[in-house]
Amino acid sequence: MTTTEILSLAKEAKKDIKSLTSEEKNYAINIMADKLISNAEYILSENQKDIKDANGKISDVMIDRLSLSIDRIAAMAKGMRDVMLLPDPNGRVLDRVERPNGLIIEKTAVPMGVIGIIYESRPNVTSDAAVLCFKSSNVCVLRGGKEAYRTSKAIVNALREGLEICNINKNAIQLIDDTTRESATEMMTAKGKIDLLIPRGGKGLISACVKNATVPCIETGTGICHIYVEKTADINMALSIIDNAKTSRPSVCNACEVAVIDEEIAEDFLPRLYERLTQNRENPVKFVVDEKAAKIIDGIPAGHDGFDTEFLDYILAVKLVKDTNEAVEHILAHSTGHSEAIVTNDTEKAEYFINNTDSAAVYVNASTRFTDGGEFGLGCEMGISTQKTHARGPMGLSELMTYHYVIKGNGQVR
Repeated sequence: MTTTEILSLAKEAKKDIKSLTSEEKNYAINIMADKLISNAEYILSENQKDIKDANGKISDVMIDRLSLSIDRIAAMAKGMRDVMLLPDPNGRVLDRVERPNGLIIEKTAVPMGVIGIIYESRPNVTSDAAVLCFKSSNVCVLRGGKEAYRTSKAIVNALREGLEICNINKNAIQLIDDTTRESATEMMTAKGKIDLLIPRGGKGLISACVKNATVPCIETGTGICHIYVEKTADINMALSIIDNAKTSRPSVCNACEVAVIDEEIAEDFLPRLYERLTQNRENPVKFVVDEKAAKIIDGIPAGHDGFDTEFLDYILAVKLVKDTNEAVEHILAHSTGHSEAIVTNDTEKAEYFINNTDSAAVYVNASTRFTDGGEFGLGCEMGISTQKTHARGPMGLSELMTYHYVIKGNGQVR
């Protein structure tokens, strides 16, 4: 089916999905999660084909993003059921005012309509995006990367099978078959058919959408995340936080890419960090260092773009600073607005950091890896918005809604 045909079917499905009750949607989500589990063997077989084709073409950490297992599919189904248990946002009254003339004005949440999602090689995004759109009474049109096409298709087929069992229009969840740039461009310019476009992937994809889209678009994902170790920090805590933020899953957007270290503790802290991240590791971390850090530990000179790269790999940039002011200035100059953290025992420095950095999530004494819809209690997420309107940070159900005003009167005229 062509992209144009798919978008037309999606537009036609809007009214069917918008009219579903909370009970109907929740029942269908449970059935879709069941179908995901019952189709796991087929999904995994298609995933293995994708992995075989991708080997040698993408990095090992990106292969990890592409790979599914029984446990990961079970986690996807659990994420769907977590969303099922959340309150239905459709029709929620956000504000209510009664005017002196007797008019009652209610600001009420309504779905966007058709949401297009362009994403790369992360199959779990397929089920996350589908369930968030469906629960919020939106239709979703998914366009995954070619590396994961077979896997995404198998997942979508399982979800659509669940919708059919519930006698719900299966065109509420669709996958674009064309994985060329032409289909992405068509989605970016599908004015009148797509109500909101969400790109989820690397810098190139997001930049292309922001630059070329004629439909409303949300900038998401690119994460040059910083962790600043202030001089009063608990050293063991700082080591643990950076280790987790860098190595637990380096290919994701909430992984730490830059460690900013107070000069006063650098002589002691940096060798310990270097040893922790390089010794007895299956994947030792490579360090990219500024001139001051290079005098303390081995590393690749940072160069002109060393602090402006989302590595998505076992690579960590290190910047030494004289104080919190310089740390914040460095972060403001190089951040993508995703997530920043400070490790400190000084509450005034923590407050300064919170109030003067300018990112969607700001942490004190915790890993940036928590910037995630599930960890924030949203069930799962559509992506991490790094812009300031209309959504910021992990995007859950509320961020997929718009609103209209319902005005009730008894004959008032102006």
